[in-house]
Amino acid sequence: MVSSITRTSGISGGSTSEIEGLGKGIESSFGMNLIPLPTNSLFGTDGIRGRVGELLTAPLALQVGFWTGIVLRNHATQVGPVILGQDSRNSSDMLAMALSAGLTAAGLEVWYLGLCPTPCVAYLTSITNAIGGVMISASHNPPEDNGIKVFGAKGGKLPQILQTEIEAGLRGKISPIAKVSNCGRHYSRFELVEDYSSALKKPLNGVLNLQGMKIVLDLAWGAAVGLAPSVFTQMGAEVICLHNEADGDRINVNCGSTHLDILAATVQEHNADIGFGFDGDADRVLAVDNTGRQVNGDYILYLWGRQLQQNQQLPNNLIVSTVMANLGFEKAWQQIGGNLIRTAVGDQYVQAEMQRTGSMLGGEQSGHILCRHYAVTGDGLLTALHIASLVKEAGVPLSELVDRSFQTYPQLLRNVRVVDRDRRLGWQDCQPVQKAIALAEAAMGDSGRILVRASGTEPVIRVMVEAANAELANYWTNELVSQVQQHLME
Repeated sequence: MVSSITRTSGISGGSTSEIEGLGKGIESSFGMNLIPLPTNSLFGTDGIRGRVGELLTAPLALQVGFWTGIVLRNHATQVGPVILGQDSRNSSDMLAMALSAGLTAAGLEVWYLGLCPTPCVAYLTSITNAIGGVMISASHNPPEDNGIKVFGAKGGKLPQILQTEIEAGLRGKISPIAKVSNCGRHYSRFELVEDYSSALKKPLNGVLNLQGMKIVLDLAWGAAVGLAPSVFTQMGAEVICLHNEADGDRINVNCGSTHLDILAATVQEHNADIGFGFDGDADRVLAVDNTGRQVNGDYILYLWGRQLQQNQQLPNNLIVSTVMANLGFEKAWQQIGGNLIRTAVGDQYVQAEMQRTGSMLGGEQSGHILCRHYAVTGDGLLTALHIASLVKEAGVPLSELVDRSFQTYPQLLRNVRVVDRDRRLGWQDCQPVQKAIALAEAAMGDSGRILVRASGTEPVIRVMVEAANAELANYWTNELVSQVQQHLME
């Protein structure tokens, strides 16, 4: 608990009365006028995510807020606020209003942060008396999508059992345990974001600064536009920013962690030391070295892991990653005495395995990196600061550190759009696709890996093939994609 984080004495902004007015008297209607929901689970690998106006609507967000509040309250040891933040999408304001109405209808106080990174919500939830947190964002998805991520009282992703309870309420299968007699209040707490900013810099303050480094930041028109430039500047770096305004029409569009070409070109143009590309809610980051070469999460985990290992801060020399982690990374990490555990794709699975094993470092190839020495969830800004400081401390360019680490196996990833949700999630029952996968695995043997899975956040089937040479990877990728297109897109 920090002294600056306390309850405010008043309600700010005219929107507060609108939110409370929307919340008053709606409790009795929940469960009686049910909103049509997908037959499959509403919660994916990273909360509720979908197209605004189709899956995600204000009425749904209202009920999600209410049932999230009920479930969090029922499992809390004492009543506290719920922290609410959002990214820059055009729909985020609407969803924030609706969620806050539902939460206040459940009798809870809402601390609204406004525009902020997802890990800011998680951090503030973990250090205050908040009983949970909610972030409105669809992460790296396009502008027309949005999402609702819920955090538990300690700042971690909400456990599956509580997600199930929220969904049961939404489907009319349970009723509130106790009657809600009073509505909660909504407070704008924009100043709390500065506490998160201070926490990002604290581990490096007085130890190492970034003076003399030129760093390019691609902020993807998203949640970190108001925070990242000041943090890196305060750490002493010369900062060049790309896509650094909050823009709901352009968030993630040809920029950020999913489109690194502009970042790479800018690093080379300005002879910068390093570049970082964030996604829309800044919970993940990818890097570009001084030559313009992309540096993914496998390299970030290896370099940070080696530093922690050398400092004897990595229990059992263990890193937790996912099935997407490259074989080259795994073999190189094992050669220096490291251990690697793979999980299913999704940072919630990485976090769960880290908690189970006591691991302090884990993450995904896509740039979700979690170091439990410093954070309770994946944090793009935190990761970028530590990788930049690692390069500064090493005294050599990032390109040299990468060249000394490992060579990746050629790995191809193709996304096949399958709009039919039931068909996408039931792809494992498609015998022709399963037969093609078995044939490919038999043909490649120990010289490669195949991973086919349905995305938990987008309407696509992901096909990944990793092989000892690019020709083999390309051949089997094309074969499997063809089978998915033929049998799952009909």
